[in-house]
Amino acid sequence: MDFDFTEEQKNFREEVKDFLKSELEKGYFKPRQNAWMDELSQEFSKKMARRRWIGLTWPKEYGGQGRSYIDRMIMQEEMMKAGAPLAFHFLGDRQVGPTLIRFGSDELKKEFLPKIINAEISFCLCISEPDAGSDLASVRTTAEEKGDYYAINGQKVWTTLGHMVDFGWLLAKTNLNPNVPKHRTLSEFILDMKAPGVTVQPLINILGIHTFNEVFLDDVRIPKNRIIGERDKGFDQIMEQMVYERAGIERLMQNYPVKVCLVEYAKTTKRNGRYLWEDPLIRNTIATLEIEFNVGRILCYYVAWTIDQGKVPNYEASVCKIFCTQFEKKLSDVATQLMGLYGQVLPGSKWAPFGGIAPESYLWSPSYTLQGGTVEILKNIIALRGLKLRTK
Repeated sequence: MDFDFTEEQKNFREEVKDFLKSELEKGYFKPRQNAWMDELSQEFSKKMARRRWIGLTWPKEYGGQGRSYIDRMIMQEEMMKAGAPLAFHFLGDRQVGPTLIRFGSDELKKEFLPKIINAEISFCLCISEPDAGSDLASVRTTAEEKGDYYAINGQKVWTTLGHMVDFGWLLAKTNLNPNVPKHRTLSEFILDMKAPGVTVQPLINILGIHTFNEVFLDDVRIPKNRIIGERDKGFDQIMEQMVYERAGIERLMQNYPVKVCLVEYAKTTKRNGRYLWEDPLIRNTIATLEIEFNVGRILCYYVAWTIDQGKVPNYEASVCKIFCTQFEKKLSDVATQLMGLYGQVLPGSKWAPFGGIAPESYLWSPSYTLQGGTVEILKNIIALRGLKLRTK
């Protein structure tokens, strides 16, 4: 792996930074942590679409630029640093579009890919269930074939922005034979989130924010032509998609503003007559965080480089996600501790340092090592696929 960037890549980074600087100066968005996940701005996404930055890595025949995953990583890194609102197009760009390109019918490609790449439609993921998170093969939502449609019944949970988006990427059981291995019973569908029988109920998190939802499906009709790939092969398909979900730099960068503010706080705040930065223990702690951040960044770029070599980064993506999400939990913990009692003051108070982003990050942090696959599951992947360990 070459740790340096080409001149073209360096110029592209500057182009992205100039765009973000202009948008910020004009007040078109306010920087926020987690904005890639819960800040829906179709206007911002359309500006990216006009620059052809959505579908950056997609083949040109589908409207993309056919650029490298390193290029996409550069763009995403700068977007995350700026706290840009990416949620409208993010899932469509990251995994829905590439999955359609790989497994979808020509009809579905023609219908959905142009709309994704032009920021005309948005997606959520209807995958996890109350009893099926990391163990997706245990999904119970059923899809029963009836004439020219499938009747969907079941429940999904942790569906991000399901109350605001247009379509859901749905995993459901299409084979109800109890003698068939559960990994061979699932299929993927495109679900119209406004279809009759779809009920979306909010899940309010510990911060009082409505991002997640429960989705109830009661005899929802999905046309047969909206099944993705082969029937009953959905588990294999979604495992491939999860690699790309786990490999993104968003797992490292979603709380980048906290890191910046932590350093600024240590440099400008006095305690017992001297700046916090002068305390050797604090300096060592922040320096360690900086080292770990850069290790995580290299891991992210290594995964992107691996994809560019034509390989599927199975265990590499798991290593990347474990390291980056555990770093993020540590970052929010250090920030709240360093700020003392002020580190507990939530956004909205005049006493909250830097708008209260440290405690906000801390309260979000339990989800970091769960979403997209738990640390325990990912360690198993590393053991089996990376170290070639086998269980009896």
